Parts: sequence; structure tokens; C-alpha cells
Amino acid sequence: MDEDRGGRRGGGGGYDRGPRQMYDAVCSDCGQATQVPFKPDPARPVYCRDCFAKRRPRRF
Repeated sequence: MDEDRGGRRGGGGGYDRGPRQMYDAVCSDCGQATQVPFKPDPARPVYCRDCFAKRRPRRF
């Protein structure tokens, strides 16, 4: 019957695209070298993983 409930749905989440191109950047908060999966725009800040996590609002 419906034993497959709760399984994954959707288009696969991009797993079949291969490795993602990463770009070098410098964190706007701490100055640490980091890599991001998008081409950095000099007009917008870029954050390393740690600084991004600190700035992101907590979800409850």
C-alpha cells in the first residue's frame, strides 16, 4: 500500500550537478579568507561561515 510515505520529494536538490564552483572572498566582519558559492559583489558584504551564523536570526 502506501509504505513509501515520508520519503524524499522534489527534483533531487541539485545533487546531480557535480561540484559547485567556489569563489575566493574576504569576510567583511573578521577579515578571514573564505570561499563562497557565488561571485562576490564588491558593493555587498560577504561573511565567513562563523560570522554568517552569528548574524543570522535564531529560529525557534
